[in-house]
Amino acid sequence: MTDSSEPRFVDTTLEYFTPPADGSKPWININADLTTGVRASNWKYTTHNVKVENLRGRAEATLDKNGFQFFHHPAKHTSFANDEEILREYYPESTELLKQLTGASRVVLFDHTVRHRRPDVIDTPQTRQPVPAVHVDQTNESAVARVRRHLPPDDVEGLLQRRFQIINLWRPIHHAAYDWPLALCDCDSIDRSRDLVPTTLKYPDHDGETYSVVWNESHRWKYVRGLTPEEGVLIKCFDSIQDGSVAVLTAHTAFEDPTTPPDAEKRESIELRALVFYD
Repeated sequence: MTDSSEPRFVDTTLEYFTPPADGSKPWININADLTTGVRASNWKYTTHNVKVENLRGRAEATLDKNGFQFFHHPAKHTSFANDEEILREYYPESTELLKQLTGASRVVLFDHTVRHRRPDVIDTPQTRQPVPAVHVDQTNESAVARVRRHLPPDDVEGLLQRRFQIINLWRPIHHAAYDWPLALCDCDSIDRSRDLVPTTLKYPDHDGETYSVVWNESHRWKYVRGLTPEEGVLIKCFDSIQDGSVAVLTAHTAFEDPTTPPDAEKRESIELRALVFYD
């Protein structure tokens, strides 16, 4: 039953991609300049007004229909104090949770990011902030590269013949995420041939690739207001089934929620990134 005190929609703005004027392939640095706080790139953001639908009380989104799925499952690990504890305690329980929620036979967690919103701190690998820009973490090419990078060589070709996905497991930590929550775009509203632009993501030691997202007024945005640490969302970044029978991905972004209580604590969250395989 929907909570009548919850807003059904909120009006906000989102930052979308504008292609480079010279027609070159877009690129952006993963890290911000330590002096300016700006991530160098060869393109610009444009701001667009959108409505974001609040799904609080309506657990209707699924990975294969929409590209994302909310869940309620308290974590046993709750401190998130350092990477060693997260790897030792949170990874194993999250692997089992992903198997339970997806029906996957094999899950390989390959990365995680803890984010704390600190308005006066520059975004660095040690001080990651929420990302206020519409994007998709993986492209088709980078998803396959992830399998080759993180799985034993003898397993790779066999795994690439089966269905596999890249899914982020995202949850707030320490307190509810009223501040700069996460919005997700219904896959059915994304024109993948028009809206998604492969973009080089420059790390200090290698290049990755993500999708930047072009504005489309058809995009349908969703969130759950005040998601708690006992809740979370699975974010599909890639699916090898691309015949139209299932959602392939979802775009997502942090956004400023105008209904955020004035005394809300700054957002803290963790996302795990997983390769998910099926028999």
